[in-house]
Amino acid sequence: MRLRLMEATVDCLVELGWSGTTTTVVSKRAGVSRGAQLHHFPTKQDLVVAAVGHLTERRRDDMRQAAADLPEAGRTRAVLEILSAQFVSPVFFAALELWVAARTDAELRESVAPLERRVGRETHAYALELLGVDESRGHNREVIQATLDLLRGLGLAASLSDDAKRRSVVLDSWAIILDQQLELA
Repeated sequence: MRLRLMEATVDCLVELGWSGTTTTVVSKRAGVSRGAQLHHFPTKQDLVVAAVGHLTERRRDDMRQAAADLPEAGRTRAVLEILSAQFVSPVFFAALELWVAARTDAELRESVAPLERRVGRETHAYALELLGVDESRGHNREVIQATLDLLRGLGLAASLSDDAKRRSVVLDSWAIILDQQLELA
């Protein structure tokens, strides 16, 4: 039941936005009584933060599975594709709705900020791992952070239109830059 509620919440955030996502709409979509929803998640804020957090973890598992088959030739570009997919996923778009709402809602920001910091740290560490670099060497930390910022920006652009072709060209170019700039362990 909790899983259905969380998945329905992300679907609603993506389709209806923050303001259109209500606990009543989520309960109906999940096929759960309003009382059961309130038992598990007393507030909309509790529900959406839990949903985005849970599904972020599921996406991370999917990412790990995709990374199991990384090629040696063209590895950097393949890693960028895996990371980029995280920023054009429904979970990212749901999180984007939370970020925008949290910008002007201090109570929501208090709940969203720790989740975003944790996800950001984990994504950064995972990018280092996939690329096989030590962040303490050279400018690796900054280059990885710039990469994640670039991917987030490309994801933001994709929220308004299908930007896959341009994103692919940018990632091709960025893979070359990464191969030149990163100091391997």
